[in-house]
Amino acid sequence: MNICCIFGTVIDESHRSSSKKNTFVAIKFFITFNPYFFSREKRITQSMSTFSLSSKLPHVGTTIFTVMSALAKEQHAINLSQGFPDFPCDEKLISLVSKYMRKHFNQYAPMAGVMALREQIVEIVQEMYGATYNPETEVTITTGATEALFCAITAIVKEGDEVLVFEPAYDSYIPAIELCGGVPVCIQLEYPSYKVDWDKVKRLINQRTRLILINTPQNPTGSILTEEDLAELEKLVRTNDIFVISDEVYEHIIFDDLSHASVARFPDLAAKSMVISSFGKSMHTTGWKVGFCLAPPKLTRELRKVHQYVTFSTSTPFQYAIADYLKNHRDEILHLSSFYQQKRDLFLQLMEGSRFKPIPCSGTYFQLMNYSAISNKPDQEFAQWLTKTHKVASVPVSVFYRFKEDHKVVRFCFAKEDETLKQAAEILRKV
Repeated sequence: MNICCIFGTVIDESHRSSSKKNTFVAIKFFITFNPYFFSREKRITQSMSTFSLSSKLPHVGTTIFTVMSALAKEQHAINLSQGFPDFPCDEKLISLVSKYMRKHFNQYAPMAGVMALREQIVEIVQEMYGATYNPETEVTITTGATEALFCAITAIVKEGDEVLVFEPAYDSYIPAIELCGGVPVCIQLEYPSYKVDWDKVKRLINQRTRLILINTPQNPTGSILTEEDLAELEKLVRTNDIFVISDEVYEHIIFDDLSHASVARFPDLAAKSMVISSFGKSMHTTGWKVGFCLAPPKLTRELRKVHQYVTFSTSTPFQYAIADYLKNHRDEILHLSSFYQQKRDLFLQLMEGSRFKPIPCSGTYFQLMNYSAISNKPDQEFAQWLTKTHKVASVPVSVFYRFKEDHKVVRFCFAKEDETLKQAAEILRKV
């Protein structure tokens, strides 16, 4: 079609033989002075002012992890805020991903996940927790644990249902509950031990309670639930219609000869639970976004109904590579605790003599520090100041509370190279 016709104007016949440059000049002239195009920006502005959009998440902004990592980058600061390693994953994993890409495993994986990976998960869960899951009907691979959490919450929670959430809580929980029309009921863990008061939990349970959401080892606190805690939880849900979602993404990172009290260890509790974990934490591959959910068939069916319309399936070559790795290098995962305990202990040792007061950390790769001996600033303001003035980024813990409870505590990630931790601690000791 002649370009003259597209713009509904006439260009002199002499232009037909002109160069392309002259043609583009004519078009630019037309667009610049045509009233339709000239007023477009004004019309868009007017249109935006004539309609309103009611947000489904009016109190939600950009996540603190994005904010603090961006600030760290802007300030050229050492980033101990967002929870990701600054060291590479095993080269064998990289080679395996390349291998399966070259073997043309690059199309959609099965919606529920590659069977080889589901079978490896089942073997590890049996080995570690003595629990038996069917890879066909009780294991689902998801695009990270956050997707699994969203799908699990969406599968269970209906309008008006109450969900018990322990705070400080990972930031994706409450938005997912609210998007489903659920009502978050927040229970503060006891500071500074971050233990659960089960009597308080019992008092809050009523006929509207639909779900209890737990996280062990717990982000951001590094605290863990014990077998006694899970026995109490099992009693609470045994004879009613309350379900459990257990976020266990740090299951392989637990310290001081303690053992992970997985929901999978408790048959009556597991029968009403979705257990969620992730290979991002255990393989130093947070960017791959490969997680999974264990659940009895009835709950798995509901989870998959949601999962198939959120991501449908997860990266195919990553799944095959992880399955291969788990089959031949499983010890790398099962011995992860000692690797991270060395980093925790190094960071604590390096911080000796500082005015930061460490809060005991039993798991995860996060260390909480109380800074009240340094400043009375609110923790969000303190974290910003620390990043801008001293060039070390952390995460303020109040953001993990719905009503921003402030104990003057910030979270540092020690999943970093030893040299990174040494550089950061040298600065922090002088603060």
